[in-house]
Amino acid sequence: MSATKAVVEWTLDTTLSDFPETAIVEGRRCVTDGIGVILAGSTERCAQIITDQIVAQGGVDEATILGRHGLRAPTPLAARANGTAGHALDFDDTQLSNAPDRIFGLLTHPTVTPLSAGLAVAEREGASGDRFLEAFLTGFEVECKISEAIDPRHYMEGFHSTATVGTLGAAVCAAKLVGLDADELAMALGIAASLASGIRLGFGTMTKPLHAGRAAENGIIAVDLAARGFTSGHDALEAPWGFFRVFGGGFDPDRLVGALGSPYSLVDPGVSVKPYPSGSLGHPSIDAMLGLVTEHDLQPDQIERVTFRAGHNILKPLRYLQPTNELEAKFSIPFVLSSIILRRRAGIHEFNDEFVRSEDVRAMMSRVSVQFDQEIDDRGYERMQSAIDVTLKDGRQLTTSADTYRGGPERPLTVDELHGKFRECARLVMDEGEVDTALDRVARVDSLPHIEDLVATLGGSGATS
Repeated sequence: MSATKAVVEWTLDTTLSDFPETAIVEGRRCVTDGIGVILAGSTERCAQIITDQIVAQGGVDEATILGRHGLRAPTPLAARANGTAGHALDFDDTQLSNAPDRIFGLLTHPTVTPLSAGLAVAEREGASGDRFLEAFLTGFEVECKISEAIDPRHYMEGFHSTATVGTLGAAVCAAKLVGLDADELAMALGIAASLASGIRLGFGTMTKPLHAGRAAENGIIAVDLAARGFTSGHDALEAPWGFFRVFGGGFDPDRLVGALGSPYSLVDPGVSVKPYPSGSLGHPSIDAMLGLVTEHDLQPDQIERVTFRAGHNILKPLRYLQPTNELEAKFSIPFVLSSIILRRRAGIHEFNDEFVRSEDVRAMMSRVSVQFDQEIDDRGYERMQSAIDVTLKDGRQLTTSADTYRGGPERPLTVDELHGKFRECARLVMDEGEVDTALDRVARVDSLPHIEDLVATLGGSGATS
């Protein structure tokens, strides 16, 4: 069976009842986390610019732009706004892989693109909560399996898989809600493959979150065009000039054909829910530094210097040694370690331009050096490994290492921690009562008769677009 046919048939045949309870529970967690980070991200400058442009463009009021805007827009544009907001803080979850030839933690951000597309289309179509969750879980699984299957050079040579593969996941999610047949879905995948784009040059800039927004938007556009009879190639994934060959030079069919739902990627190897709004490759090191600081009750003025050691898989993406703004700081080891030393936190309130540019942060970052470590690099890229050496002014040296972190399958966030993260995010745009209502509804999304019952709590109030 071809890869495209495998995706089409599995997508059309799969219903919510086919997902094990563990996958449904994890799906609710992903939706809760994803909506929380969309709400928080809606306050970011990049999301506001996107929303302003959409309002200026105008159009039919079909779907809600989440946050305090009180705005509605055409379905693809609402998805663009929400997808951009969802990735604006780099606080959204990450897909994991334990395969030796894949880079641990660097496959895709699997939730925001199908979530943003799914919420917008479900609202337009008047779908129930269970239909929405079914579509989300289906798009999520297809996105993850395509990310697993494509040759790793796709990411290594500069494509951002959240943008590229995320477009296909969004299209599958939207297709389930619209009700495409097999031929239409094959066309939609072909259109989506041609629309997919996004390069890692944008990391540390507003363009990176736009990748997620455009992926959600383009997935919907592909589905809406296919539903109207628009054509593309039937074999979009595996053709000689298809997605896998053009974007990655090839793929492993066994990771996709026959692998969809066997097992569900959401369950095995699982997903990482971020405890920090920054590049996930730095999270084990943030936790390790926090452990060192709290164990020894270290104060900033005690520290002479900090040496961070890691392999290429960590150092190349986290490339900003002297970040000048919050977006660069999300990909900066000197900043995240300095934030932990100075505040014992690296949360929403630390990632802002004022703190990044502050005198205290600049001074502390000057004491943090980053070094390539061949021995760590030689261990491979299955895990996010690093080491930290802290030299104190009294001559003592403290050393710690990292390869696991809170939020991953080995140390998942508890329900209280997940809900705490949602509350921290949602409070940026809601009062406490509104947060309680939103959290209650999002946590039982598949029991809602209408997805509007949830979306109505998330869109704020005011004039429409």
